[in-house]
Amino acid sequence: MLKKIVLILVIGGAALFIVAQLVPFGRAHDNPPVVQEPNWDSAETRALAQTACFDCHSNESVWPWYSNIAPVSWMVQHHVDEGREYLNFSDWGQCLRGEEAEELAEVIREGEMPVSSYLVLHSEARLSDADKEALAQGLLATARASSSTACPEGRRDHD
Repeated sequence: MLKKIVLILVIGGAALFIVAQLVPFGRAHDNPPVVQEPNWDSAETRALAQTACFDCHSNESVWPWYSNIAPVSWMVQHHVDEGREYLNFSDWGQCLRGEEAEELAEVIREGEMPVSSYLVLHSEARLSDADKEALAQGLLATARASSSTACPEGRRDHD
């Protein structure tokens, strides 16, 4: 009896997995054109951001093979959509004011970004404490320079 229940569960799970592949994740994985990158404070800051942030926070996402297999594909697409909406290094028309720039640096320093689920399969994005601090400082400098030159007084695009 137990073998029969296990067999039914395995067959049911396999059927559910196959059906899940037919459910679209909204749209094809895409990388819209890069509109405008920030005026990076240094090549090191850009390189660190590219390593740790670009897959979710730019239009230069790398879509690995597993990003095409449901239900992982749904999660990956959601993370990229959410990441680009919050902060997109490829569409730098947003204005980051003081508190927002500080928050950006803080989530990097505290290891909240990149998210741990991303780091499981992307060990290259796991930054040392020194790299986290360099990225945090570099993003602060980049955001400050961009805000002082690109943001009209009183304008705030990022909430």
